[in-house]
Amino acid sequence: MQYIEGLNEYTETEKSAVTFGKFDGIHMGHQKLVEQVIRCCEKENLKSVMCAFEMRRTDILMPPDERKERLEGKLDYLVECPFSDELRHMGAEDFIKKIIKGVFHAEYVVVGTDFRFGYGKEGDVHTLEAFEQKYHYKAIIVEKAQYEGREISSSFIKKLVKAGEIEVANYLLTYPYTLKGVVEHGKRLGRTLGFPTCNVEWPVEKAMPPRGVYVSNVYVDGEKYGAISNIGVKPTVSNENRVLIESYLYGYAGDAYGKNVKIELLQFERPEQKFASIDEMKARVSKDIEYGSEYFGRE
Repeated sequence: MQYIEGLNEYTETEKSAVTFGKFDGIHMGHQKLVEQVIRCCEKENLKSVMCAFEMRRTDILMPPDERKERLEGKLDYLVECPFSDELRHMGAEDFIKKIIKGVFHAEYVVVGTDFRFGYGKEGDVHTLEAFEQKYHYKAIIVEKAQYEGREISSSFIKKLVKAGEIEVANYLLTYPYTLKGVVEHGKRLGRTLGFPTCNVEWPVEKAMPPRGVYVSNVYVDGEKYGAISNIGVKPTVSNENRVLIESYLYGYAGDAYGKNVKIELLQFERPEQKFASIDEMKARVSKDIEYGSEYFGRE
C-alpha cells in the first residue's frame, strides 16, 4: 500500500474505486466500505483508494500512523487529506469534478449513507447519484453496520472507551484499543516494591478511557506479554497531573527503558484509587496482578 499525505501528491493516472471519510478507528462500519472498494477493484482491475479527511488531531481513536498500519496490505493507496480552506469552500459539484474525477479518476465512489461533502455540507449521497451520468462514475451507498440496534460509528465507540466499556469497543473495532509510546524512567518505586513496571505517557491525541486498572497486552521488541496496566497519575505516591500508563508485564525480565512499546487494552478491572499507605497500595496491586494472571490463565 502506498501512503500519501495530501491530494496534490496523488499522481496515479489509472482509474480507481475510492471511499471518503474521516475513518477514525477503522471499525466494523469502515471495514464494510473497504471490503466494497476491494470488490469493485477485483471486478475491473482498478486501483483501490481510501481518502481520509483529517478533521482534528486530539481526542481521536486512531492517529494516522496507526490507520496506516491497520490498512497495510488491504488497499493500493491511503491518502491523508488535510481539510483545507480550499476543500471547505469547494461546492459539491466541484468536489465531484475536481476530486472524485480530477484527482482519483474514480469509476466507483463507495460511501456510507450519511456521507456529506461540499461547501456547507450541501452534497449528500443523493447528490452523488444525481451526477453519476454526467461525470461517468457509479456511486455505491453502503448501509451502516449495526450493533444492538445502534449504528456503529467512531463517536459511539469513543463513548464506550470513555465509559470503560473496553471489551465492547474492541468488539466493534475488531481489534484491541491500542496506544504506543516510549518507556520512560520513573521513580522505580514498583521495582522497589517487587513489581517493576513500564511507564509510558498517555498519548495526547488519543481518547482516554477512565483512569484505573486494565488487563492488557504489551509488545516489547516485537514480543507480546500479558500485562496489568494502570492509567492515571499515581495519586498515592505523586502530586503530578501527568497521565501515565504503568504496566506490569508477566514473564518479562528485560530492561525496556527507552524502547517503543505497543499497549492493547483488553478489560477494565477497577478505577484508580488513592490509598492510605504504601502497604495498602502494595496489597491492592498484588490483587490486580493476581486478577491478570487469572485472566490470562483462562485464555
